[in-house]
Amino acid sequence: MINKVREVIKSNNLDAILINSTNEYLVEYNLLSENARYKLTGFTGSTGDAVVTKEGIFLFVDGRYHIQADEEVDSSIVTVVKLQTGDTFLSKLKDILPEGSILGMHASKNSQSRVENTEKYYKVELLDFDGIEVSPPPSDENSEKISIMLCGKSSENKILEIKRLLGDDDCLLISNPEEVSYLFNIRDFSRPYSAKVFKRAIILKNDNFLFGYKDFDNYKKVLSYVKGKIYADKLTINARDFSIIKDRAECFSMNPISEMKAIKTESELEHYKDAFRKTDLAIKAIRKYIEDNDNISEYDIAQKLEEEFKKFGAKSLSFNSIVAKDKNSALAHYSKSSKDEIISDGSLILIDCGAYYEGGLATDITRAFVKGEPNSLQKRVYTSVLKAFLNAFNTKIVKGISGFDIDSKVRKIFEKNPIEGFVFNHGLGHGIGINVHEIPPNLSCNEVAKTELKNNMCFTIEPGLYNKDHFGVRLENSCYIKDNKIHSFVNMNYERKLIDYNELSEQEIIWLNEFEVL
Repeated sequence: MINKVREVIKSNNLDAILINSTNEYLVEYNLLSENARYKLTGFTGSTGDAVVTKEGIFLFVDGRYHIQADEEVDSSIVTVVKLQTGDTFLSKLKDILPEGSILGMHASKNSQSRVENTEKYYKVELLDFDGIEVSPPPSDENSEKISIMLCGKSSENKILEIKRLLGDDDCLLISNPEEVSYLFNIRDFSRPYSAKVFKRAIILKNDNFLFGYKDFDNYKKVLSYVKGKIYADKLTINARDFSIIKDRAECFSMNPISEMKAIKTESELEHYKDAFRKTDLAIKAIRKYIEDNDNISEYDIAQKLEEEFKKFGAKSLSFNSIVAKDKNSALAHYSKSSKDEIISDGSLILIDCGAYYEGGLATDITRAFVKGEPNSLQKRVYTSVLKAFLNAFNTKIVKGISGFDIDSKVRKIFEKNPIEGFVFNHGLGHGIGINVHEIPPNLSCNEVAKTELKNNMCFTIEPGLYNKDHFGVRLENSCYIKDNKIHSFVNMNYERKLIDYNELSEQEIIWLNEFEVL
């Protein structure tokens, strides 16, 4: 395989080539059969790309995947480049590939925005093949309409709002699956860990078109007939599609669909409350399963968890559940759920899970449990993470506040009372919706998190501390803003036996007592 990639490098006179994890729809959670980066490196994480030079292979991963990448790749072949908080792919690439080098990028697997940012430092050669054969994107034969009772606004009304922005000869090109799914109120639950449909859409003043993967020629033909401007989002359109409309493209500074779907309707909030009530019941049943059974494995828990979700009406999981014991829990996105990892007395088990119900909105929750009695270090770390959550959750929402502000607040809490060897190496939270990770909003120390938080936005708050030699604790609630206050969809209580109440302030104890429901 690497020989074919290097043949592409040689035949195109490249210095290096970027190998992506995504497909032409630029999805975050791509099946491994469609993931070129996985086929090249063996790394199974949902994000992170590789760069192949004439001399080496370099895998770029953020803090969630540092340990996992080390465990999964052959270090004699692949060098893991570990992005620290605040690092970017390009800032680290410059340590490996000199500026001005010729970098090959797959035109269908990179956004136009990413290509343009890369062109600031490198000569980019757009390719239609990177040397790695993968499965094609999915068909769109299983889409279904979502009831207006669940989404609160008809697709006709949503589209009408968009059409008001268009001139008579203009069109809007939508290539992002979540945006198409949202705008047309359609979902597809047939693909693992997904509810979105894999379609592109063209919105004209007097007509609408939907195109599946096999309709690409018709898609190009309709675009050729457009006389006016073609509105598009450089963040979500791949470079190949952008090249079709390049001379006529009008690009958004703020995508109106992403902004519209970030502000949930009252019906969506009510559906989410019901979906999280069922999610709470599933995770509560798993806690009992762990306490009541001996000689069970991570795999057993993951299987039982999926059964519980289905029992309470889930149509599918919203992502591959993380069930991780002891040292495995230090891998923020551990997903193996091994049959060989047996829970024993004193084991700490981290569970990060979620599901889709009939409305096609992803739920997301993380809890940590201990089989039997916890030790002092487990209690100390758990309590520290709980303090961080309580302070973030009770942030006063004022005009102009952003996820960046709340993330900064939590980092200061951890910095003030550090626990040796334990690190918080990911963002505080992310938006939720049709995809389990949605932007906006975002809670992190990245520029994207500086978007203002508004009423009816939905997002997670999930502080965590991790030590690869011991364990990791992450506590995640999915939340929403109403009346300028953060509310929790999740009502699953925290583990009292893991809380050192002496380490909580009087105010934090009040907050905790106000929160605990189940």
